[in-house]
Amino acid sequence: MAVKIRLTRMGKKKQPFYRIVAVDSRVRRDGKYIEKIGYYNPLTEPAQIVIDEEKAFRWLQNGAIPTDTVRSLFSRKGLLLKWNLKKRGLPDAQISEEFKKWEVLQIERKKRQEALAVQAKSKKAAPPASEEAAAAEVASAEPTVPAAASPGEAGAPAPTDQAS
Repeated sequence: MAVKIRLTRMGKKKQPFYRIVAVDSRVRRDGKYIEKIGYYNPLTEPAQIVIDEEKAFRWLQNGAIPTDTVRSLFSRKGLLLKWNLKKRGLPDAQISEEFKKWEVLQIERKKRQEALAVQAKSKKAAPPASEEAAAAEVASAEPTVPAAASPGEAGAPAPTDQAS
């Protein structure tokens, strides 16, 4: 029996909520599952991911294959890092140390992304000074003295008949 770790859709229409489950690969998406490992709620900001590490590691140890989406969720939570370190046979103290380093890197990455988002918003709100200066140069470069127009041209004042 090939076991996969995949998502089972729950929730109402247009409000998805997923359970992360261990399931026989031949069973349909929302069919009977062997064991619930966690859940994923994409509607919250940030997305809520709760995974029981012990259950996930036990199923991975037994040969369960995570789907691409579940692998991505495991990666976001740092489970894949821990799993790879455990497979190498590292002691728990070293695994927790490596995980703490990874968490710090994730926090720094999130701060950089937020800073870039704020910077992008500020650029959209106010045009840069260099663009304003370029617009002013173009306006000053245009001739301000109107050219003399002949009486028949459009835009020239029409001659008036003065009958006295």
